[in-house]
Amino acid sequence: MNDSTVTLPWLVIRQDDSGNRYRVGRYATRSEAQKIADSLDSRGHKQLYWVERIGEDGP
Repeated sequence: MNDSTVTLPWLVIRQDDSGNRYRVGRYATRSEAQKIADSLDSRGHKQLYWVERIGEDGP
């Protein structure tokens, strides 16, 4: 497999306390993305983090 065939369909999204949304990163598996989202969420900031699959309804 080369870099051009790698699929990263899972996104971690951050929403700040003003309602602005940002893509934090793309990941190959839901579990990998969820680990990142959980780690960021555990820092105690006011931002929200969640996981989405590309192609699903979202921000």
